[in-house]
Formats: sequence, C-alpha cells, structure tokens
Amino acid sequence: MSHPSPRRPERVARYKPPKDKSPSDDPIPEYMNLLAMVFSICGLMLKMKWAAWAAVYCSFISYANSRSSDDAKQLFSSFMLSASAVIMSYLQNPGPMQLPW
Repeated sequence: MSHPSPRRPERVARYKPPKDKSPSDDPIPEYMNLLAMVFSICGLMLKMKWAAWAAVYCSFISYANSRSSDDAKQLFSSFMLSASAVIMSYLQNPGPMQLPW
C-alpha cells in the first residue's frame, strides 16, 4: 500500500520578498523620535514630569520599531535626552508627580 508522493518538484517556487515597499518606509520610529525630543524639551524646560516620562516611553517605542540600518547615534541621544529630562525634573522637584488634570 505504498502511495506515490503528491509533491511535484516542477511546481516548487522559491519565495521572493516583494520589492514594492522598502523596509525604511515605516514612519513610526521617526515620529516617535520627534515626539521624544519634544516631550524631553517640555520636561526639561517646563519641569513637567509627565512629559519627561512620555519622552522615555516614546524613545523606547522608537528604539523598538527602528531597523538595524537606522542611525544609532540619534536613537541613543534621544534616549539619553529623555532620561536626563526625567532625572532633572525629579532633582529639581523630588515630590511625587502631579497630573495636569
């Protein structure tokens, strides 16, 4: 009761990724990096703790969604700016964070 193999080697087609969209077309890392910079400046200049934490959150999202070919210096500087915004806002006012609403 040996059945012949149903596979047909002449019908095998090797996978080729689509070429109509390049991997760097995703704008989310750039937008999150820009938001991280804006929130960091708000956290540093206006002493808004929630903006500093939002900057950390946006910089993590930017790092998680970035490709390996992206500029690592820009991601690193964005994260360091957001971390310094959190540190400086708590050094200037060590009390708990007050929500704006």
